[in-house]
Amino acid sequence: MADFLLSAFADEAAERLERQIEALKRNNIKRIEIRNVNGKCIIDCSKVELVAIKKQLDENGIMVSSIGSPIGKYNIEEPFDIHLERFQRAIETAKILKTKRIRMFSFFIPKGAEAEQYREEVLSRLEVFTTLAKQNGVVCCHENEKEIYGDVKKRVLELHENNSDLKGIFDPANYIQCKEDPKSIFADLKPYIDYIHIKDAIMEDGIVVPAGKGDGAIATILDSFYEQGKEKLLTVEPHLTVFSGLSNLQDEELKHKYTYQSQGEAFDVAVTALKDILDKRGYCYE
Repeated sequence: MADFLLSAFADEAAERLERQIEALKRNNIKRIEIRNVNGKCIIDCSKVELVAIKKQLDENGIMVSSIGSPIGKYNIEEPFDIHLERFQRAIETAKILKTKRIRMFSFFIPKGAEAEQYREEVLSRLEVFTTLAKQNGVVCCHENEKEIYGDVKKRVLELHENNSDLKGIFDPANYIQCKEDPKSIFADLKPYIDYIHIKDAIMEDGIVVPAGKGDGAIATILDSFYEQGKEKLLTVEPHLTVFSGLSNLQDEELKHKYTYQSQGEAFDVAVTALKDILDKRGYCYE
């Protein structure tokens, strides 16, 4: 049994599915958090397209760990009906791709507004999502993201304490970008966390860097997340700086040394950084 199961947002390596699969296989990763495929958001793909995607993944031994949907990543003041319809599409997508997880968010708060004034509306909408998900045998996994309602520990805890069916995704870099220390808040959030997005960042400016190179305390968090006898899911989300060509290097101000010449290179570096941490800590993974 592995200590950790590795997945990745392979759309950060390439747009076309075949190239995403190549990147996963090159890094010996057997799972994908599927988000965008062939230039289209996964939940906007037709049933025919989804069946073809599933077949292509199966033929290459790739499983879907989660649907990387954008559900809840829109303004709380937008009409709910349109987004509820999209959520139903996300559920059907999960069923076809044979995963029980749907990644989602808790709505952007209008600039200048107090998040707390939208508390009841946020909780109400999430209750609709999780109820519908439960009826269909899938789970909603909430990711902390800057500028949404559940962006900081206090409000993320509030979401989970008011909705027992809502699972959590812990993204260290997103907390850093909200000026919260991931290491100091992890213990309080751990009971609700289903899996972790492996993404690190620098507190000073919020720039994303390879795991272990920022202030995310990735190794410490993994030690805390580890549980003997259970296989814990980790999804690599590179978000690293990519320049389209060397010529850009002459014109761009480099704020740090972690910049890459291609999406594929950045993806490989992100995966290797996580594996280095796991290897040094003596964990087994697949």
